[in-house]
Amino acid sequence: MTISTRGAAKAPAVLVLEDGRSFRGRAYGAVGETFGEAVFSTGMTGYQETLTDPSYHRQVVVMTAPHVGNTGVNDEDPESARIWVSGYVVRDPARVPSNWRSRRTLDEELAQQGVVGISGIDTRALTRHLRERGAMRVGIFSGNAVQDEGVLLAKVRQAPEMSGADLAAEVATKEAYVVPAVGTKKFTVAAIDLGIKGMTPHRMAERGIEVHVLPATATLEDVYAVEPDGVFFSNGPGDPSTADHPVSVMRGVLERKTPLFGICFGNQILGRSLGFGTYKLKYGHRGINQPVQDRTTGKVEVTAHNHGFAVDAPLDKVSDTEFGRAEVSHVCLNDQVVEGLQLLDQPAFSVQYHPEAAAGPHDAAYLFDRFVTLMEGQRA
Repeated sequence: MTISTRGAAKAPAVLVLEDGRSFRGRAYGAVGETFGEAVFSTGMTGYQETLTDPSYHRQVVVMTAPHVGNTGVNDEDPESARIWVSGYVVRDPARVPSNWRSRRTLDEELAQQGVVGISGIDTRALTRHLRERGAMRVGIFSGNAVQDEGVLLAKVRQAPEMSGADLAAEVATKEAYVVPAVGTKKFTVAAIDLGIKGMTPHRMAERGIEVHVLPATATLEDVYAVEPDGVFFSNGPGDPSTADHPVSVMRGVLERKTPLFGICFGNQILGRSLGFGTYKLKYGHRGINQPVQDRTTGKVEVTAHNHGFAVDAPLDKVSDTEFGRAEVSHVCLNDQVVEGLQLLDQPAFSVQYHPEAAAGPHDAAYLFDRFVTLMEGQRA
C-alpha cells in the first residue's frame, strides 16, 4: 500500500475488481493504492465501529447506505486502537459532520490513518455485483496510482486471497491485559483475543466479570494460570481452517469442562473443535440488521454480523461429538446459515454474530447472561 494524505478532495480514483469490472470516482481519505477483499456492510449507522473492528482486517468495505460520515468521528466509539479496514467505499460522503460528539470528519480520520478510499461511485451497483459474483479481491487507486486499467487489474489479481489467510495473530494484543469488573467481582474469565472488540469485555465487566484478555498465541497453561471460571473466544479475521492453535486450546478447555463462550471466529473454532467443517460464504453477512432465530427459545432477533465463513453442521439433528451431544442453536433466517452451536452435555456454546453490538441492535445481549448462568451452575 502506498499512501498520501494530500490532495484527496481533488484526486480522481478508480476501483478495480478481480473479475475486471471497474468504477470511477473521487478519492476519499488517503490518496494512493490499497488491496483487499471487497465486501459490503448493510448498516445505516455505526460506521466508526465498523472501521475499527479487527475482523475487517484486509477487507475493503463497501457501505450500502448512500450517505456516510454525517456524525463525524469521535474518541469514544472506536472498537480498537486503529482503523483495520484496508479500504473504504462510499457513495455520498457528508460534507460537514453534525453531531455534538464529533471531533473531526471521517475523511480526515481516514487520511490521518492512511486508509485509501473512494467516493462518488454507484455503491448499489457494486453491491449487486458482489451479491451475484461473490466477494472478491479488489484494488482502489487514486492520484498518481491511477494507471491503465489492465495494469491495475494485474496488480489486483496478484493480491492474496482471503481463503487460507491466517490473520488473527496480526490483530490480537501482544501482551495480556485485564478489564476489571464493574462493581463487585463475581467471576474471572480468560478471553482469547483473536481480534476482540473493545465492547465485548466491557459487556462482561458490566456483569461482574474480571476479564483477562490473552494474546491469540496463549497456551492452555496461560489460560488456566488466571484461574478462570469461564473461557471466552473472540471474533477475528481470516479463514478458520487455518486456526489450528486456537482449536487446540479450545479442545483443552472442553476436556476440562470449563464453561465456554465463543462469538464469530470463536463459533467457527468451536465448530472445528467438535469435528465440523467450515466453508466460505459467497458474500458473507455484514451489517446490523440480520434476522437470527434462537432455536432454543424460538425467539427471532435482529443482530449484528461480520463474517465471511460459516460452520458446516447439520440443522436437522443432534450430533454426537467427542465432547458429547451438540446441536445448532441459532440459524440465520435469510439463508439458513448456522449462527450458533451448543453442547448438551457440558457448559459450552457459541454464536456466529456479535451480541456486544456497540452500534446496536441489542437483541442478543442476553447471551452474556447465559454465559454467567453457565458459570454460576458450574460453581454450584
